Amino acid sequence: MIGGDQLATPGLALPTGVPQPPAVTALYWLVADLDSGAVVAACGAHEGSPPASVLKLLLIETFLDKLDPKQVVTVTHEDLAIKPGTSLVGLVEGGRYTVEQLWLGLLLQSGNDAANVLARLGGGVGGGTGGRAAGIQAMNDEAARLGAYQTHAITPSGLDGVGQFTSVYDLALIARQDFRKETFRRYTLTKTAQMPAQGPKYKGFQIQNENQLIFKYPGALGGKTGFTDLARHTYVGLAERNGRRLVVTLLAGEPAPLRGWQQGAALLNWAFTLPADASVGHLVEPGEVGASPSPTGTAAAIGAPVAAAATGDSRLGPPLFIASAFVLAVALLAGLLHRRRRARR
Repeated sequence: MIGGDQLATPGLALPTGVPQPPAVTALYWLVADLDSGAVVAACGAHEGSPPASVLKLLLIETFLDKLDPKQVVTVTHEDLAIKPGTSLVGLVEGGRYTVEQLWLGLLLQSGNDAANVLARLGGGVGGGTGGRAAGIQAMNDEAARLGAYQTHAITPSGLDGVGQFTSVYDLALIARQDFRKETFRRYTLTKTAQMPAQGPKYKGFQIQNENQLIFKYPGALGGKTGFTDLARHTYVGLAERNGRRLVVTLLAGEPAPLRGWQQGAALLNWAFTLPADASVGHLVEPGEVGASPSPTGTAAAIGAPVAAAATGDSRLGPPLFIASAFVLAVALLAGLLHRRRRARR
């Protein structure tokens, strides 16, 4: 099991003798040390689940250092081909924006339109002409390089796609790499930003950071929120206390009685009280594991449609979509029942 044998469980992995963690609705969560890479504690560390917008952290890790922040980009009609009712920063077709403005729109407002543009640009790095599809492939290649073998992107934004999944362990790997970038650290703590006017028809407007952790949690270092109907509420948060820096990741949560960032804050508060050497595993470094192992468990079942999607084999699409949705539902129900049984003990 990547990161240590103690993580090979769909349930809790806790250091010996520590108090029980706070109750959260997220089925899966993990807390790790950003500096040492020690996994402090986890629940279902390697269980696969849809990511929602926290997948944007993989897009950032893949392309933040490869795209010129001053480059001006023109938004195309295809960039805005997004399901209505989803999170947008408000880009307009034909509008011109700097790459930095797109990154801020991605992080602060979780803009799926910005994600499409950035993935398209990333797909052209090095002279490539593959566009958004090549950008998504680069994201998957980067996940494999990091050792995030239970992560597979189908969309650059985290909007639900057949065969798209991640784990709280993989999210911690990805967030840790993001945090090593000074530009990311600055962007993720940005509270407001200005989007430019586009000719006389579209006025400029201000955007605000949706991650309430940075406003309400002392020592917050940033993070990312996420939500889709399938993924439910997902969250990644980063914070520092007394020189110790931690990352918390959550998947498959509900917003009551605590919202995602509040659940993350509760787990951070608990983890900060544990001894500095408390650990149940570690976050691997790029190249530490070697070739990607065959996926197992829930992630493999959810990922079954990936080959069909990649080859365009329409004969396999609908049945496998139903199968993957069924497997996911069973996995989420099993996790919920596990948590309820644990709560009764």
